[in-house]
Amino acid sequence: MGSRDWQVTLRERGYRLTPQRELVLRAVDRLGHATPDEVLAAVREESQAVNISTVYRTLELLEELGLVRHNHISDRAPTYHSTTTPDHVHLVCRECGGVTEVAPQVIAPMTDKLEEKYSFVTDIGHLTVFGTCRSCRGGVGSPP
Repeated sequence: MGSRDWQVTLRERGYRLTPQRELVLRAVDRLGHATPDEVLAAVREESQAVNISTVYRTLELLEELGLVRHNHISDRAPTYHSTTTPDHVHLVCRECGGVTEVAPQVIAPMTDKLEEKYSFVTDIGHLTVFGTCRSCRGGVGSPP
């Protein structure tokens, strides 16, 4: 999503694309998955005028507007990513911390069963599965 699209979305909701908001959006896009501290570090490469509270407030607003989304892929702070990427499930290795993005279709049998049996609709964008990756298990198992 370009800054013009961000401007339109923000303007339609009564907000401006301020330099700080644009820096945060660009950082999230560039980093893929990032904590607020990581976003701040990326933003500070371009501007020292942004502090951590500005990053938190901006991420909160951008999530409210549907431009970014957060997940809990670690025990640390939430991790943010752009909503321009398709919905995906996060596989997080507890050993190395690696994150693999998986298409929702991979877990569709489970989510379909949850909806069928319990009338429960899974929020794929927030789904994180913790475990151990193939590399950390010594290469055992089939590739993703």
